[in-house]
Amino acid sequence: MAAFGSLSTRLTETLAKLRSKGKLTASDVDGTVREIRRALLDADVALEVVKSFTAAIRERALGAEVSEALNPAQQVVKIVNDELVGILGGETRRLELAKQPPTVIMLAGLQGAGKTTLAGKLAKHLAGQGHTPLLVASDLQRPNAVTQLQVVGGQAGVPVFAPEPGNGVGDPVRVARDGVAEARRRQHDVVIVDTAGRLGVDAEMMQQAASIRKAVQPDEVLFVIDAMIGQDAVATARAFQEGVDFTGVVLTKLDGDARGGAALSIRGVTGKPILFASTGEGLDDFEAFHPDRMASRILDLGDILTLIEQAQKAFDEDEAMRLAEAMATDQFTLEDFLKQMQQLRKAGNFKQMLGMLPGAKGMREAIDGFDEQELVRTEAIIQSMTPQERKQSKILNGSRRLRIARGAGVTVTDVNQLVARFEQAAKMMKTVAKGGVPQMPGMGPMPGMRPKKQQKPQGKQQRRSGNPAKRSAEPAPQPQQGSVFGQPQQQGGAFGDLSGDDQAALQRMLGNR
Repeated sequence: MAAFGSLSTRLTETLAKLRSKGKLTASDVDGTVREIRRALLDADVALEVVKSFTAAIRERALGAEVSEALNPAQQVVKIVNDELVGILGGETRRLELAKQPPTVIMLAGLQGAGKTTLAGKLAKHLAGQGHTPLLVASDLQRPNAVTQLQVVGGQAGVPVFAPEPGNGVGDPVRVARDGVAEARRRQHDVVIVDTAGRLGVDAEMMQQAASIRKAVQPDEVLFVIDAMIGQDAVATARAFQEGVDFTGVVLTKLDGDARGGAALSIRGVTGKPILFASTGEGLDDFEAFHPDRMASRILDLGDILTLIEQAQKAFDEDEAMRLAEAMATDQFTLEDFLKQMQQLRKAGNFKQMLGMLPGAKGMREAIDGFDEQELVRTEAIIQSMTPQERKQSKILNGSRRLRIARGAGVTVTDVNQLVARFEQAAKMMKTVAKGGVPQMPGMGPMPGMRPKKQQKPQGKQQRRSGNPAKRSAEPAPQPQQGSVFGQPQQQGGAFGDLSGDDQAALQRMLGNR
């Protein structure tokens, strides 16, 4: 989401100015639309897309939809969100699988867009869904492209069909055709064909891509484009649409610091849906593209669904149940703490996950200041302990802590701080597991946990005069009677409204004869 960082900040700041207004005038709407237009142009969004987008917002914002709303500012935010979802594609579009396997997916795009790495990411993504993909190395022009695909395929655990060495040797059209035949023979249900790219759009590249498409008859042609190229994305997308006629788009390098206008431009210019987005360098930094979720992220409304999906992939349900039982029975150890941390790191980039929370822009400094290496250091400290020390942190005396610090390459203070944090976390987890509400360090009692205030006596209290002569003439105050529980007794017996026989029976139960 770093590619949308600047745009997101500008849009949220612009819309925040409306919240202080109870009623919106035409000038308020025009000013907001003008700021949105500037933010989109600064983000390198194509001019024609900006014009249609802002025109639609202005028309809806000046209509009855806003003027009759109880909260006009919130209604404008909803309108902007709806229009963002529209230009990003509307509904989520999934891969169209062939009725008769294998499904053939062809990748096309410029050199440097990340096609080869994306081929491995897509293959691993599909393998995780139960498919059996085969990668086909049809990029025989770029130096070491075949070797790179073999390395990526090995990392993803997916086989690679590479009969030619590449580096200018071999016929890419024949390799693609033979790759599909090989997949059919070995009963792979998905074939991913990696094709050659160029540093720019040229006739030779387009002709080769068109020939491969004609030879393999792909079910999907995915145009892979770098989200950082800005306005050039529009011209490149149009050229590929005319030359290859792709069916979907994959955005790469969304974790970069570019302006991100390509994502908003391509869908509006070509009408082709965005299917996937690459959000990092790792093979797991890959996700399906959901227009509604991306629009929510841009407007700082959060993306809880994606956050939950990432967590579900990383966390083992059986392990989670075992940890919950350990917390409740006071058996939570540093070994369990280590496993939790490893699962957290497996879930993905922690900063990206925090950025999916609603209102993350307000926590930008805290998120940017978070050091991912702190998790690595903590893991190193725990791994420097013996199995007994991980299970019984109470035995960690001074000499043991010194040995652990040397083994992990940290100071004894770091070890002490980790042990203190673990003990505090274990205490809080135990409280939560037993249904209690923990008190956070540095904070007061949680809401609902404050002691009840003493109830003031009902009715007007009679005050005695400070003059001794007058006080002697006043009636003496009657002492307030109360039960052993501190509550006033009811008239009619020692136990309130109970009858005489019931009171006698209760007295006998209490041992009072």
